[in-house]
Amino acid sequence: MFRFLLHSAIAVVLTILTQIGGLAWLVACMFRRKLLAFILTYTAMTVATALIAPAFGRTALSCASNGPLQVQSWMYCALNRNYVTPQLAEALEQAAITMDQRYPGTTTLVLDANFPFVENFPLLPHLSHDDGEKADLAFYYQDETGYLTGATRSPIGYFAFEPGPTDCPKTWPSLRWDFAALQPMWPDFTLDLPRNRAVLQLLADDPRIGRIFVEPHIAQTLNIAHPKIRFQGCRAARHDDHIHLQLR
Repeated sequence: MFRFLLHSAIAVVLTILTQIGGLAWLVACMFRRKLLAFILTYTAMTVATALIAPAFGRTALSCASNGPLQVQSWMYCALNRNYVTPQLAEALEQAAITMDQRYPGTTTLVLDANFPFVENFPLLPHLSHDDGEKADLAFYYQDETGYLTGATRSPIGYFAFEPGPTDCPKTWPSLRWDFAALQPMWPDFTLDLPRNRAVLQLLADDPRIGRIFVEPHIAQTLNIAHPKIRFQGCRAARHDDHIHLQLR
């Protein structure tokens, strides 16, 4: 009974993290060397998923791309969190290309996007990201030498928060994590104001994009205002470490 519950719990956790990992683990349980069987099965399923997903209306953003649009970490591809609809893929690619034209050498980094299959399957810890029409972008950063190509303050692009005022109360439970203990660990990069302002304006001007979420103090720092650029609300995670965008 304990082994059944253990393997069931592992399958649930892997499903939550990767959508297909739970099924891969159940297959692996039929073999003696479960870990090796899981790695091989999961790898094969991940490759197959990239081929099958377009039939379900989603396409994988490539982790092998060296162009102006890149996935920030291989982790997002390994966890199958790099899927979007073709329309969103086109919007992201166009924005990245335009940014590179305006500011040569600029790399636009995608963080969490969506899973490959099933509508309304949650991509935790996000409250949305469940239909292929949402994606997060990393901020552009600089140091004393100027723009830092492809750099983020944290290894995964999240949780390196920009300080600024908020009207949200500190309540529990809440998705507005501060991770105060982590903040001193991040590099002392600052926001590249012209690039971040430009990408927000590009996205806001794109008729395909319906909403963009950043913290109000970020929009104020960047001196940008647009009806599409909004505050996500106090119930959702903080958006002063990344940009959230979604289709109409």
